[in-house]
Amino acid sequence: MPKHSKKYSLRLFSPAINKPLHFCREPNVHVILTRYTIEMIRQRLHAASQALKNAEGIVLFARRMRALLAFVCAFYVGGNAQVLSEAEHAIVERVEANSDESIDFLEKTVNINSGTMNPSGVQAVGQVYQQFLEDLGLTTRWVNMPPDMNRGGHLIAETHGNRGKRVLLIGHMDTVFEEESPFQRWEPRDSVAYGPGVLDMKGGNMVMLYSLKALKEAGLLDERRIVVVLHGDEESPGRPLDISRRDIIELAKRSDIALAYEPSSGIGDAVVARRSSSQWTLEVKGVQAHSSTVFSQNTGSGAIYETARVLNRFHDDLREENLTYNPGLILGGSDVSFDSSGVAGYAEGKTNLVSDVVLVSGDLRTISNEQLARTRDKMEAIVANGCLPKTSASITFQDSYPAMMASAGNLRVLKQFNKVSQDLSLGTFIPNDPNRRGAGDISFVADYVDCLDGLGLEGSGSHSEEEHVLLTNIEDITKRSAVLIHRLTSAGPDD
Repeated sequence: MPKHSKKYSLRLFSPAINKPLHFCREPNVHVILTRYTIEMIRQRLHAASQALKNAEGIVLFARRMRALLAFVCAFYVGGNAQVLSEAEHAIVERVEANSDESIDFLEKTVNINSGTMNPSGVQAVGQVYQQFLEDLGLTTRWVNMPPDMNRGGHLIAETHGNRGKRVLLIGHMDTVFEEESPFQRWEPRDSVAYGPGVLDMKGGNMVMLYSLKALKEAGLLDERRIVVVLHGDEESPGRPLDISRRDIIELAKRSDIALAYEPSSGIGDAVVARRSSSQWTLEVKGVQAHSSTVFSQNTGSGAIYETARVLNRFHDDLREENLTYNPGLILGGSDVSFDSSGVAGYAEGKTNLVSDVVLVSGDLRTISNEQLARTRDKMEAIVANGCLPKTSASITFQDSYPAMMASAGNLRVLKQFNKVSQDLSLGTFIPNDPNRRGAGDISFVADYVDCLDGLGLEGSGSHSEEEHVLLTNIEDITKRSAVLIHRLTSAGPDD
């Protein structure tokens, strides 16, 4: 039995549903817990308790409890043998030594507004990252976007080594919180810290950079082949995509593995798959006339009824696993238009007029590019066939993020990630449910390299004024990242 250990009977109880949460047939699970493991369980219990605010939160609480049990079991199956090399012990020591500094660094970056539509702010936080990377000995360059794109550009940094696999590290500097947002500053509260972009994804950027710093200080960085790309427009990619995502695709083509530092789910899974995200616009036209003539031979049914037909067919006929499609904005009447933002518009009409125009915009999310093509074909067929009298309809599509499937290569990277996590006594992870994650920049490179995402910090409230991270497990997340990078870049291209 390890030193400073004690036998505990672990029984989890949920006050939200007023009964024990059983994860196996036996109500009591007996495990041997070291002080370190007890602290890890306390941290994960705290993360789970943040969800206990509504019915949906109770479900999330249960998922996190199951992940906690998996963590406890994984910790002891096989005997908790720490098989870190001497070099890896040095990496871990450097992460621990830099822990307080890393949190101060995160606070500094969070307090710089870098909303996607604030290019100067993106560049300001980018300068902080750029100086950090140059201090580690990486060569950096700033990739500017065309002025009419109104985006801050991207930061790229590279080592100069010739050893091991070529690893691409992906983050983004922008947040959804623009300059006019009231949510602007870092605010620590007990064991968590709130702030704009602290979770999505300045926390992940910090994990990435301090992983590299640990490697540098352990004398293990210079010979490796590592490229860092930090986008300035992940939350709203600049158009056209073949310009704003050109550099990351070119970097991926000369890499072997991509790691992305979007937030960790906190429920014991790692991101090996993401669904695509694209947009569609439906335009329907009819005959404007007095409402008393609707359904007549000359007037027909009007644009609004035809729109209802199309959307109802979408609702009933397109459904399949891992597919979602949602109309998010609709404008109808006698005069309608979207504004330049695409998220608002103008509509004018009267109750005694048959509508002659409707605009609908929505999104479409698929698990594969094949599913995307198939669904678009079905949508086009519904729009083109069966129009109501005196109406016509057309649909257009706009690409955004491609899909990232759970490829065999991605699962191999997850296996390596789990080995690192086990060797650090930090539990194991299962493949994620792609329906529970949004799109991400790693999807742009999934056709070229093996991928793993979700290496960032744990927390919740992304894209809201409740966005926060856990402070208690930052060290462990950074250790896992740093050792993973070390092992990947130590291996040969066929390992």
